[in-house]
Amino acid sequence: MEQANVFLQKTTDKPFDLEHRRKISFNMSKYDLAVGAGKGRYADLELARERANHLKWKSLEQLEQYLLQFETNFTANGGKVLWANDAEEALKEVLHIFKKVGARSVVKSKSMVTEEIHLNPALEKNGIEVVETDLGEFIQQLDEEPPYHIVTPAMHKSKEDIADLFHRKLNTAPNLSPEELTNIARQLLREKYVKADVGITGGNFIIADTGSIAITENEGNARLSMTFPRVHIAIVGIEKVIPSINDLDLFWPLLASHGTGQHMTVYNSILSGPRQAGETDGPQEMYVILLDNNRTNILADTEQRQSLYCIRCGACLNACPVYKNIGGHSYGTTYSGPIGSVITPHLQGMAEFKHLSQASSLCGNCTAVCPVKIDLHELLLVNRKQAVTEQLQPAAEQRMWKYWKKGMMSRRLMDIVGGAPKNFLLKYLFKGGWGPRRELPLVAVKSFNKQWRERHPNK
Repeated sequence: MEQANVFLQKTTDKPFDLEHRRKISFNMSKYDLAVGAGKGRYADLELARERANHLKWKSLEQLEQYLLQFETNFTANGGKVLWANDAEEALKEVLHIFKKVGARSVVKSKSMVTEEIHLNPALEKNGIEVVETDLGEFIQQLDEEPPYHIVTPAMHKSKEDIADLFHRKLNTAPNLSPEELTNIARQLLREKYVKADVGITGGNFIIADTGSIAITENEGNARLSMTFPRVHIAIVGIEKVIPSINDLDLFWPLLASHGTGQHMTVYNSILSGPRQAGETDGPQEMYVILLDNNRTNILADTEQRQSLYCIRCGACLNACPVYKNIGGHSYGTTYSGPIGSVITPHLQGMAEFKHLSQASSLCGNCTAVCPVKIDLHELLLVNRKQAVTEQLQPAAEQRMWKYWKKGMMSRRLMDIVGGAPKNFLLKYLFKGGWGPRRELPLVAVKSFNKQWRERHPNK
């Protein structure tokens, strides 16, 4: 219950932080306007979503085949593919590469999967300097915080917050403008790109037929992280595979329009291996680490499999009324919001994280905005059912529902206890779970059954 208790404490406090709500509301309103315009460019958005859903279904149904095809083609171009069953194996492979090439510094582009395996602490523990090069991630690293959002890591910070952070951490002048702050970050990072031994990225898509990794970004920092260092390591979840490079004409615009409202993200790169003879840019060595980390467990679950369709656009977070109130850090997980609530119990353990599936109004807004049509709110119910089936609820709760069911199944037992005792029991049993800021419903003194019999004694 430790994770659940921490979550409850954070979600009790955060909704009443008015400054936090102001910042999130401001940033979300900007997002809503941009994404509304982005989606409006589609002649038939629903058809695009249906196609994307079908392609992700096809990819996962033949996952082994496409991953092996990618490995064959990528290796033929001089790249190296490593397979990692879990976070420990992935970290071991990364550290082995660092040791082999004698690397002591790394520049990283934005990558949620490296957050998932806690890469930065592992590298720093081994004396390796790690620098996040995405501006939002750089801000979060400077403030010693994890990302707040899948797409916008520092969404919860205002420009004044960032100016104050730079003043405290980098000794800059106070109250700098966003342009000045960006230029300072750019100057600091340029030197890091040139001196770094290794560049580490994630990957938005694994392309089977060309043996390539596709990376999409808005700042150009990923390209610099891939091309300046002599070694490039891409760590990618196995679910990111798509059959063909031609599928990018569907997925790239969907990711951009639902993630930021753009027609296309500014920088879209396709990497098929290290620098070839006659080429002037690119790393001397390139590795792709294909990470499982319990993804195959989700794949084996026919009901939950579709959660692996996710392209990490963040649309469900922005649409979720719960996320907007409690914020990204309240979840205490790498992936927050509806998609995080669905997959985290399977990635990190249902017993510890079953509470996340309760953190939803089940309004269905997340499902409505998903570009690959994942039934997110339905999958939250599937998680709740699994937690009950596996008897992961507290013993007292299990007993309570057992007696409740017994009483509800018997008209005689329901009528034995009158309205006043029922109200007392409701207050005693449910007050904690119902919350201190909501009033419990009142049961009528006489049930409908009793009132009917009084009015119609001969029926």
